[in-house]
Amino acid sequence: MSNHGEITALLTRLAEAWNAGDATAYAALFTEDADYISFDGRHGKGREIIETVHRRLFDGPLKGSTMAAGGGEATIRPLGDGAMLVISVGGTTLAGDLRTSIVSLTAVRTPGGWRFASFQNTRVAS
Repeated sequence: MSNHGEITALLTRLAEAWNAGDATAYAALFTEDADYISFDGRHGKGREIIETVHRRLFDGPLKGSTMAAGGGEATIRPLGDGAMLVISVGGTTLAGDLRTSIVSLTAVRTPGGWRFASFQNTRVAS
């Protein structure tokens, strides 16, 4: 599988974990020291905080939400050996309300496979 295919599969696993409400599986797709910037500008650092925050979200205000990969394919381009920039348009749906976002991620090759080292979510103005 090409790097592009591996990154696309990683994005698919991210959506699958979200849709299952599985904070552990979601966080496992990030590096131990990943930077995670949410749509409201909050900056979390590390896989553990990503899991903790998403567990609260999946059990609370985002329970039953789904992640959609809208807007066509992600733009994936190499930054150097073992690092890729990913820009994707998608969003989450909660109670029939689609909240569209543009996300940027940095994927890095690790001994365990590709993982996200950074995530930035920016809501698209309606």
